Amino acid sequence: MNILLDALSDPTVLMSLIIFLPTVAGFVLLFFPKGQDETMKQFAFITTIIVFALTVWIALPGAKVNSVGFSLSTDQMQYEVLRSWIPAFDINYHLGLDGISLPLVVLTSFLSALAMLASWPIQKHVRAYCILFLFLETGMLGVFMSLDFFLFYVFWEVMLLPMYFLIGVWGGPRREYAAIKFFLFTLVGSVLMLIALLMLYFTSDARFDPGSVTQHTFNMVSWAKLGQVANSPFMQTLFLGHSVGWWAFLLLFVGFVIKLPAVPVHTWLPDAHVEAPTPISMILAGVLLKMGGYGVLRICYPILPSALDDRLTWMVAIVGLVSMVYGAFAALAQKDFKRLVAYSSVSHMGYVLLGIGACSATAGNLYNADAWRMGVSGAMFQMIAHGISSAGMFFLVGVVYDRVHHRDLDRFGGLFQHMPAYSGISMVIFFAALGLPGLCGFMGELLVVLSVWKFSIILAVISAAVVILTAGYILWTIQRVYLGPEYKGPHPEALRPMSFREIAIAAPLVVMAVVLGIFPSMLLDYTKATINGLVNNLNPARHAAQFSPPTAVASEIVKPQASVAVEFLSAVSAEPVKPQAGVSVDAAVLKDLKAPSFAVPPVAKVLP
Repeated sequence: MNILLDALSDPTVLMSLIIFLPTVAGFVLLFFPKGQDETMKQFAFITTIIVFALTVWIALPGAKVNSVGFSLSTDQMQYEVLRSWIPAFDINYHLGLDGISLPLVVLTSFLSALAMLASWPIQKHVRAYCILFLFLETGMLGVFMSLDFFLFYVFWEVMLLPMYFLIGVWGGPRREYAAIKFFLFTLVGSVLMLIALLMLYFTSDARFDPGSVTQHTFNMVSWAKLGQVANSPFMQTLFLGHSVGWWAFLLLFVGFVIKLPAVPVHTWLPDAHVEAPTPISMILAGVLLKMGGYGVLRICYPILPSALDDRLTWMVAIVGLVSMVYGAFAALAQKDFKRLVAYSSVSHMGYVLLGIGACSATAGNLYNADAWRMGVSGAMFQMIAHGISSAGMFFLVGVVYDRVHHRDLDRFGGLFQHMPAYSGISMVIFFAALGLPGLCGFMGELLVVLSVWKFSIILAVISAAVVILTAGYILWTIQRVYLGPEYKGPHPEALRPMSFREIAIAAPLVVMAVVLGIFPSMLLDYTKATINGLVNNLNPARHAAQFSPPTAVASEIVKPQASVAVEFLSAVSAEPVKPQAGVSVDAAVLKDLKAPSFAVPPVAKVLP
């Protein structure tokens, strides 16, 4: 036991275990005897539970990894791992967590465990299903934990193929069409991201000595520092009078909003949801959509703040608002229960884009970023809240579909008489999606709408009015499905109460919806420091005053010692920097201070 605890106290071991334990378990499943379907499901479920336990433990402020617990008061990366991977191109195995990525990692492991438990009705090719599911979890966790853009992109692509097969093999009647559509849309976004990746890599210059050979890097924290200096290399003019950063922002934004998804690149989502099996719909809505919002928040804005001009800011905000309005109207028009929930996701994820895009730190507001800080906090809260409510809604649709084998809203009705516990749970989850005060959906939407007022009163009024549309389709659905006079569809004899397994899946979602609604500070406390640091660093008023080109400071460095590196990093950091123990860094990365991966990070992370 002591050996295990000592191993888990090493960030490299712990972070790698969280990401790759599902993959290792997937390979182990290859050696299970044929016909042991139940055992395979149990093994996969136990694996997801272990990963969830590790993510919860690492998130606890009191948890100790190398005598350092997760701090709620810092905006710096924690549990950071830096290992040289492909030195020739400065590609590193670089992982880390902060107040933005950690909640999404916990959400991913939480929903993965519930979705695996929801996979018990799967009877076809169980071994292949469990292996692909576990590979998918590795890809999702890797995306949220990567700090090297090349590694981020690898995990992004790793996630694509398992989802394609999980929809295409275990989906509904039109599963091949839905899987191919999902694959093509996501692949287009990946190509755009790859172009932006190459643009940023070959433009980046993380050298210490201005007279030395240019050092390119994939390090995202170094990119963020380079992007926020006064004479950033990303500000070089590239095409049609716009900079490298401007075009990279546009390419990355389109790639991420395809995954979000936002109008007009959302059309893959309803088909994928309708045809995907219930547990995969839970993962798709609860986790995969959040990757788009995470990418915009983690990469587009911190690395390319020069793109915060009026045109791109308005573009992001308007795309979010259009998605909110269109998704709500489309949901009102649906007769398929699952397709209605899918369009509601388009509407709810629009809040995320609107909160991120409504930048109030402008000259007209004297660069007061308070409202924008509220918007980014609301966007982050909305991602977590929607992950809980959307996964719950898709699961509850699947519960009734498994019994009556249809999703026609006009043929439902009176389910409360047949399945009172199911109906009660459904109402809590659906009201959480509506944004009822006291449930998880309220706080995120409120913060976003309030933040938009400083940016545009017109957008604020329209975004507030979307709540009325949301209430319309949610209440109408509850009326048609649960409160109607009698059930009008086939198989009325199959409307039996929820099983223990189904209650065990739904109950944690209900608990989280209520807990986050009553105690929103449980999440906001984790995100506050990181979001404050992000918004403050991107506030245009701080750029000229606090940042200078890295080469101007780097040219003074002559001694390859960790203490000198700390002094340099303190000079270019917004706040004083102190060496921190307990951070795992490969000695090969530190042997030469000219290594670009260590040149311009936001904080010194070196061994004592």
